Amino acid sequence: MSVAQAPLSDRLLIQRAARRSLPRRRIWGYVVVGLCIFAALAALSPLIAVLAYTVGRGIPAWSVDFFTQLPVPPGIPGGGISNALVGSLIIDGIAAAMAIPFGIAAGLFLAEQTSRFANAVRFVADVLAGIPSITLGLFAYALLVVTLGHFSGFAGSFALAILMLPVVMRTTEASIRAVSRDVWEAGAALGGRRVQVAFRMVIPAALGGIVTGCLLGISRAVGESAPLLFTAIGSQFYSFNPGQPMAAMPLDIYQLGIQAYPQAQLTAWGTALALVVIVLLLNIGSRMLARRLTRHAR
Repeated sequence: MSVAQAPLSDRLLIQRAARRSLPRRRIWGYVVVGLCIFAALAALSPLIAVLAYTVGRGIPAWSVDFFTQLPVPPGIPGGGISNALVGSLIIDGIAAAMAIPFGIAAGLFLAEQTSRFANAVRFVADVLAGIPSITLGLFAYALLVVTLGHFSGFAGSFALAILMLPVVMRTTEASIRAVSRDVWEAGAALGGRRVQVAFRMVIPAALGGIVTGCLLGISRAVGESAPLLFTAIGSQFYSFNPGQPMAAMPLDIYQLGIQAYPQAQLTAWGTALALVVIVLLLNIGSRMLARRLTRHAR
């Protein structure tokens, strides 16, 4: 029996009890809200501290020459990271070109399959997402660097592509599963084959989540230095050939940050700040693009 159907005397008793407990319930509500705010601030405080410290140490290094000049030998003032910017763009671009098509295709397969093979692929993808990046760098070193006999940017792209792949796969699968089954059924009712329905109706509807997953995968790989230490190894010059050693921003941060020269450490902090800004822009851009694509899909 609901409160509205209860006798008048019972309803009066319930109202009196509710009025008596109202101050206590309000106090407990304020306490819980305060604890939630405190927990949120505690979770954000490491990020805020890292960002503030990086900005404080990296901003003095920024200038026009910092982004347009080649690096100089240790101990000499000046120099920049233009070769590292070019190298990171090439290495990460090749990695994305390798990982994104395979990841989207694999995510579409996983979204449509519940077989043992599909479950095994999901398990492998989850395990791959948790493997340390330095292990993937050693794998790329043994597979490509040792086999080809030299370091290369392509070997670094291969290692970073393996890092991106499980992120793209799982986000694509989740995005496609979020599309209503009515879309599949409507496409089948119109006489479309399953492949046609997938590429013309389902993937456009899930495009916001897929793009978000791709950009998040890129943002995860763009800051990794461990795989590049064993593959791209770095360079002091411009290199547009991915078959040769190449510079990269994460490598500059590691190699310059461990030196004893203050100018080298300043350059490392400036590079770290530039990398943080790039990753932040990728994350913000992925959210904005996903929201816009989702709105257009509707």
